[in-house]
Amino acid sequence: MTKNHSGKVALITGGNRGIGLETARQLAGLGFTVLIGVRALAKGEAAASKLGGTVVAIALDVAAPEAAAGAAEEVQRRFGRLDVLVNNAAIHYDPSARALRPDWTTIREAFETNVVGAWRVAVAFAPLLSASGHGRLVNVSSEGGSLASMGAGAPAYSTSKATLNALTRILAAELRGSGVLVNSICPGWVATDMGGPGGRPVALGAAGIVWAATLPDDGPTGGFFRDGKRLPW
Repeated sequence: MTKNHSGKVALITGGNRGIGLETARQLAGLGFTVLIGVRALAKGEAAASKLGGTVVAIALDVAAPEAAAGAAEEVQRRFGRLDVLVNNAAIHYDPSARALRPDWTTIREAFETNVVGAWRVAVAFAPLLSASGHGRLVNVSSEGGSLASMGAGAPAYSTSKATLNALTRILAAELRGSGVLVNSICPGWVATDMGGPGGRPVALGAAGIVWAATLPDDGPTGGFFRDGKRLPW
């Protein structure tokens, strides 16, 4: 029987489309109150209205330096808790780019959102996750960030995701003992605006994120997974 998570609150950054929206749908179906963090509140509210369960849009542009702290204050004020944080917002998948012909603007923007943005959000919400006693922090990564299989192409995206994986390891160690489990999840190549056509159904990719968001208290932390199976760093 699927465990009901009624009363728990989850936040998903970049949650108004693609895999973030599907993750919101699945978590709401499990009973979570789901907050989707979005840059454009009107678009977020429109997306939230199409989902079942309790889904609320909140303003959160992860690339804006003060946004994460402001969002954390709003969540504390309006909901009083946070049990799950999914760092999903990401930009600049650049498979045709090459590291020896760098587009520094793209690289800086990728790191600002994919790494620094996720880092800011994690810092801002760590107190609420710790207070939960059963907090789950999920960094949505990619096998493109795996050093074991990394090759030419997608330099901005791959190096930013590898750095996000490093952050996962550090946060897991620093939060060990607080009840917060921190893991990186590769959803696989899924058919989204970023992934393009031809990928597997978005519901399958989101299921791996939901798995990490609902791990039991004795579940893994500091790991890198796809579909619940470990990936090489």
